[in-house]
Amino acid sequence: MLASLLWIVLMGFFVGQIARRLKVPALVGMITVGVILGPQVGNVISPGVLNTANALRIIAVMVILMKAGLGLDREKLKQQGTVALRLGFLPAICEAIAITLAAIIIFRFDFPTGLLLGCIIGAESPAVIVPGMLRLKSLGWGVRKGIPDAILTGSALSNVLLLLIFSLLLAFLSQGATTGIPLPGGFTLSALQLLPLQIVLQISLGVLLGAFSARVLVSLLTEQNWTQTAVQDTLVAASVALLLVVLTELFPFYSGYLAVLSMGFFLIEFDAPLARRLRGGFDGLWTLAEIFLFVLLGASIQLNVLGAALLPGLVLLGIGTLMGRSLGWYLSTVGSNWHWRERLFLLPGNSAKATVQAAIGAIPLANGITGGEIILAIAALSILVTAPLGAWAIPTFAPRLLERGEVDPTKVAIARRITILAAVDTSPLAVQVLTKTAELARRSDSQVIVLHVSRTNDPTEMEWLRTKTQLLLADIRYRFMTVEGTAAEAIVRTAQDYNVDEIVLGKRGHQPLDTVLVGSVSQAVLESSAIPVMVVEQVPSF
Repeated sequence: MLASLLWIVLMGFFVGQIARRLKVPALVGMITVGVILGPQVGNVISPGVLNTANALRIIAVMVILMKAGLGLDREKLKQQGTVALRLGFLPAICEAIAITLAAIIIFRFDFPTGLLLGCIIGAESPAVIVPGMLRLKSLGWGVRKGIPDAILTGSALSNVLLLLIFSLLLAFLSQGATTGIPLPGGFTLSALQLLPLQIVLQISLGVLLGAFSARVLVSLLTEQNWTQTAVQDTLVAASVALLLVVLTELFPFYSGYLAVLSMGFFLIEFDAPLARRLRGGFDGLWTLAEIFLFVLLGASIQLNVLGAALLPGLVLLGIGTLMGRSLGWYLSTVGSNWHWRERLFLLPGNSAKATVQAAIGAIPLANGITGGEIILAIAALSILVTAPLGAWAIPTFAPRLLERGEVDPTKVAIARRITILAAVDTSPLAVQVLTKTAELARRSDSQVIVLHVSRTNDPTEMEWLRTKTQLLLADIRYRFMTVEGTAAEAIVRTAQDYNVDEIVLGKRGHQPLDTVLVGSVSQAVLESSAIPVMVVEQVPSF
């Protein structure tokens, strides 16, 4: 079992990176690894790991939904009005109905079995859509109108609806009849009649439990200080989120996944600094969870049942997306401020299938439902076709179809290595500048450019400076540069050329900065640089 986990992590990571360097989504490489390692080809993954695959997928989906909740923007959702709500119901319903009718014609399914397939295929993949939308938010695409937020929220709501209908149909097809609930007066409500009430309960209780859990986390982690590090904050928050999902097996009255999404959203409202720390922690968790999710997706694909259903399956997927879902997208955005290009973006941005299909695609076959092997084949085909295509299409078409707006760093984690420029000479003050630079770099895991500007480079002095730099920045990634010219101009130009985030330099003497003679290097850099500057004053020696 341990060997299987090592194969999954190492091959999943490196093949994913190879795919990324080939300009292909990393998940394509991870799914390929799953197919190769899985029982259909290499049979390398142990049965123990395969038996826990569903639990590992649940953990991975919990992580990605928490990331989605921590990235939602209340103001943008409010600005959209009912668009996000309509996106949560209309595209999913229209696609499910279109697939149902197509399955009746193509595969000769009866209506309940066709609708069962429609619910499976109509569900959207948070594992593809959430990272894609969060990346768009970090780059600013569509943020002015809140398009990524509307897609994130609509995706979560649509999965709640389709999973409820799926469970109802599964019980009906397995037992041959629906279970009724008797009421006073001799009336009995069928499961179908109870469906609207179930939907309301699942959504409302999920949101309320998410808000309550967020309030508890703020109390424990911030007000009572039960934790000391961001790692501990993330561990506690992840455990609470997973508990919300697991408890749905005992209390199936609320949506655990919607509760997790809501918890992340309310954490921003209750304690934005805590949400920021957790955002970074869940980004780290997703690095590992993503590998397990997509490798195990690949391992679960039944290659032997794809052949016969390949062509009709592609036709069915095309009908569901291009006819059913497109109609739902149009109806969802009628009356909104979205122009036609933004509506068109929903095709690549809101079509990916993966997580839900892998989790429930095999359930009809396991329950002995007629046509279960075809349902499993279509579910696997939808993963192979739409997951890689969606992961590629979202970043490819966003710049062509969406407008770019200002990024809100309080709602997304912007992963970028900080660069600090340390401007030094060969005087003892250089040691103090390098010491302060090293302190800042260690706090923010930054990289450093050490810049020396001189008209005449004395070999002895330069060797001393390089030795001090190597000693003080031994555990920091740095680059040593020497240039000639005017010191202040060279410092500002280098900072601009290398996209530096902060400049650190020294100032001799003991005068305050506002009385430094005009023309000094530190004063000139302060006056001409648009980049933040930290000035280290020389400490007198006794």
